[in-house]
Amino acid sequence: MNRQDLLNTLQHSLIVSCQALEDEPLHSSFIMSKMALAAKMGGAVGIRANSVVDIQAIKQEVNLPIIGIIKKDYPDEAVFITPTFAEISALAVEGVEIIALDGTNRMRPGNRTFEELLSQAKEAFPEQLFMADVSTLEEGLLAVEAGADIVAPTLAGYTPYSKDVKPLELVKQLVEKVNVPVIAEGNFDTPEKAKLAIELGAHAVVVGSAITRPMNITEKFATAIHRK
Repeated sequence: MNRQDLLNTLQHSLIVSCQALEDEPLHSSFIMSKMALAAKMGGAVGIRANSVVDIQAIKQEVNLPIIGIIKKDYPDEAVFITPTFAEISALAVEGVEIIALDGTNRMRPGNRTFEELLSQAKEAFPEQLFMADVSTLEEGLLAVEAGADIVAPTLAGYTPYSKDVKPLELVKQLVEKVNVPVIAEGNFDTPEKAKLAIELGAHAVVVGSAITRPMNITEKFATAIHRK
């Protein structure tokens, strides 16, 4: 599938994020593969997944486009979503359709900027699609200028300077200002929010915790029931 066919496939669709970190009960590549299968059966057209081992397991279960990331913590660094060229290379070699990486203006390991890292990645893997996870409109504009093929408001509210940024509003702003697909991601936790994002011009919507993190979902119900 070429780049344009891939983007056409994802247009106006649901992408489900199937991730569980080491400290979570469902941390297992096998479980994530079954989550992906359940997502496909429910109507998902793509999967967002973390780590090469999870991606490999998911590929055994579903033949859907994958947005791949590698979450890795480096000492004294805030950026952890595909933070260096090593993670990008691992994902590219694995063959994911889209590589997502932190597109904020924070520095990466080695004191590198997003622009420097993306430039190196695009030179090494010229046919690869890259998605920038940003937290503000300015970051989205700079990411596109740097060569990002897709932008997403994934990190809105998660950087110190974006606490008041609402993902839905950022989707609207990005759609109006950039000439690349905008994928809505980050707290689109109800069908109504997902639908509204598409109506505002989002190319697709990524939903994660509201579908694939039962501990979090259970906690919301338990909190509501016990609230005085």
